[in-house]
Amino acid sequence: MIQAPDLEFAAVLPLLALAVGAFGVLVAELWLTARGTGPNRAGTALVGLSAAVLLFAGILAAQGFATGAAPSFNPAHPLIRLDRFANFATALVAGATLLACLLSNGYLQEKRLHHGEYYALLLLSAAGMALLVASVDLVSAFLGIELLSIPLYVLAGFDRGALRSNESSLKYFVLGSFASAILLYGMALVYGATGATHYGAIAAALDPTNRLAQIGVGLVIVGFTFKVAAVPFHQWAPDVYEGAPTSVTAFMATAVKIAAFVGLARIATEAFANVEGLRALFGALSAATMVIGSFMAVIQESVKRMLAYSSISHAGFLLVALAAGGDEAHAALLFYLAVYSVALLGVFAAIVSLAHRGQEAERFEDFDGLASIRPGLAAALALFLISLAGIPGTAGFFGKLLVILAAVRAEQLPLAILMALSSVVSLFYYLRLPVAMYMRPLRVRDHRERSDFLELGVLAACAVLVLWLGLAPNGLPALPGLHAVEWTRASAASLTQLP
Repeated sequence: MIQAPDLEFAAVLPLLALAVGAFGVLVAELWLTARGTGPNRAGTALVGLSAAVLLFAGILAAQGFATGAAPSFNPAHPLIRLDRFANFATALVAGATLLACLLSNGYLQEKRLHHGEYYALLLLSAAGMALLVASVDLVSAFLGIELLSIPLYVLAGFDRGALRSNESSLKYFVLGSFASAILLYGMALVYGATGATHYGAIAAALDPTNRLAQIGVGLVIVGFTFKVAAVPFHQWAPDVYEGAPTSVTAFMATAVKIAAFVGLARIATEAFANVEGLRALFGALSAATMVIGSFMAVIQESVKRMLAYSSISHAGFLLVALAAGGDEAHAALLFYLAVYSVALLGVFAAIVSLAHRGQEAERFEDFDGLASIRPGLAAALALFLISLAGIPGTAGFFGKLLVILAAVRAEQLPLAILMALSSVVSLFYYLRLPVAMYMRPLRVRDHRERSDFLELGVLAACAVLVLWLGLAPNGLPALPGLHAVEWTRASAASLTQLP
């Protein structure tokens, strides 16, 4: 007689909430359409439903983090383990997706792209991210990567009437398919060398001198570095970031990077920890990524392409943490992902707020004199940019400081120096926008006079978080429970505690 497995559904609650919410959004759209509700009103209702689902998933992850439990969906054959590391990452993904979702309402109305499947695709992609960050098995990790990627291929081309959007979707799909094939082949080689797919079993059985295992590990790393847009697998990012709708770009640049880096950190730590030269590989990738990302960002004239290359440079900063290794570096990785996502979402919120009658502010000259007509928006955008540059007093400075300190203590001094130099270079391309806004005369252009309510909420939330995480990352006297750095340290500690 076959005995039913003893399943722990607590391990998949955030994932289930996001997946069920996605299908709920599709059903709600059909119901609203049948009632004759206009696209804008229906879109606003779907934004509210999607935001509620994301908030619920974030609360579930926060509760799991607070309890400290680490349930596995099937303890006999664990594919998913929802420990503090996974819960923290899931909460970050839910938060980034929530802000991107709120940004989408007014933007899609301006672009006349309000379709209900947009929010369902966002939720499905977020569900894939929740699966990836909690995966402790190659099978579930691959399923998570594919679930997060396939909706993004569609979202990148969501502006179906724009040739550039269609081109970005096709490029992302073709290159993403190649990367998935490489990743899957690498996983097959690792399985052939170890006879296992679970991370813990792989770590116990993997022979670092086995050539088959080395090739398999290398191909798996290649698959992940495509998702994080690290050099030399970064070519897709500038075209896709520029061609995709801006709200989609904001989602891709933040939530996807969170999930991919957390998944890479978990597999490198729990499955490939015994592989010789892995940290050296991360170090080489980080150096190349920082240099090329920073250099290419300097010469861009499109704001979205500049942000794409700067995102590549930030991927290099995050790879420094993986090259350093250890709990301190992993905590710095999580903190950096949080502060980077908040600041970049704020930048994209400002860009979305300028979209008007189907046109967007895409080039640096489109921001000339913005401070004279939208002083609040210009001030918020300047704050987010100096945070990304790492100016003291902002969240970005503290995030970079934690990564540099972890690299120095891990005797990765050359990477720490290169990271500091790359941050200095970033001042040039990030400060081009404040210079245009405050030091150049206003250009005659058609513009929106004010942001809508949801855009203002996103801008305000990002500004508060940038200042809080920069000035008081260990909490305020009035709010003693908000210890962001301690949260990341507790999360990193659970990563290395193999079952």
